Amino acid sequence: MTTTDPTPATVAAASAAEAPATSTALPNIAYDLFTKLDLRVATILEAQPHPNADKLLKIKLDDGTPNGRQVCAGIKAWYDPSTLVGKQVIIVANLEPRMLRGEVSQGMILAASDLRDGALQVGDAKLSADERDVVVLTTMKPVKAGSKVS
Repeated sequence: MTTTDPTPATVAAASAAEAPATSTALPNIAYDLFTKLDLRVATILEAQPHPNADKLLKIKLDDGTPNGRQVCAGIKAWYDPSTLVGKQVIIVANLEPRMLRGEVSQGMILAASDLRDGALQVGDAKLSADERDVVVLTTMKPVKAGSKVS
């Protein structure tokens, strides 16, 4: 009997199979639906508090297009705007633009949310910044703004 090292795909599939289902998991979607998302790398050029919203930051991004884009992100409780400038983030580039408190948001910056130590999640109740941590998704090394994420 020979043993071989498992491929990353095999390890990922095994890990996914072993991962416990949670009550907040959404239903599976078809791969074709996932491929409709345009995930891109963008570099934060400017970040400032949103003038009309307590929880939002107004962020100017270099997304590889000539004019860049602006997004409004609900991360003000976790990030000082000055610490974000120059960081590369992952965005949903083909989200319909929306007006958020008088400012246009042309996409979404992806972030992970986690309970802080000692915080207790009860049902679907929204947690405060003291109870959860939000971490913006970024790249492990610099890549060209506008690079596709797959």
